[in-house]
Amino acid sequence: MAQPPVIYADVCCLNRPLDDLQQSRISLEAEAVISILQKCQEGEWVLLNSDAIEFEISRNPDPLKKEQLESILSVAAYQIPSSEAIELRAEELRALGFKLYDALHLALAEVGGADVFLTTDDRLLRKAQQYRNLIPVTVENPVIWLMATLQEDGNEIS
Repeated sequence: MAQPPVIYADVCCLNRPLDDLQQSRISLEAEAVISILQKCQEGEWVLLNSDAIEFEISRNPDPLKKEQLESILSVAAYQIPSSEAIELRAEELRALGFKLYDALHLALAEVGGADVFLTTDDRLLRKAQQYRNLIPVTVENPVIWLMATLQEDGNEIS
């Protein structure tokens, strides 16, 4: 049996199910994130957590959303500890033009051994695509990744 995918989702991705679902794209992304989290909760896939994710969530001004995000994070199987190596890698990524938190999350995903880094941030996706040869972890939108992964697993969507 193949190893389960190890997933690092940034805060905009984790937050997607709590966003206003009126727009089709947001609704699709929310459904994908919920499906991914469900697979993680069932132990089929592995979700990573980090100090950076927890810090970003702690800064959410909406107490209800903060509580919901903390609940979502309870699904995470592993916590990636901060380290000097992560900080150095984040600085390298910042030098390429990634924003502070994006660079930190990418570095954490790399060091944490993630197979995929999920984000709903188009700017981050474009930047990661531009530097894909320098980033060892796949960076993808949750809808695209979920569809590809389900097809690979033989759970083709018909």
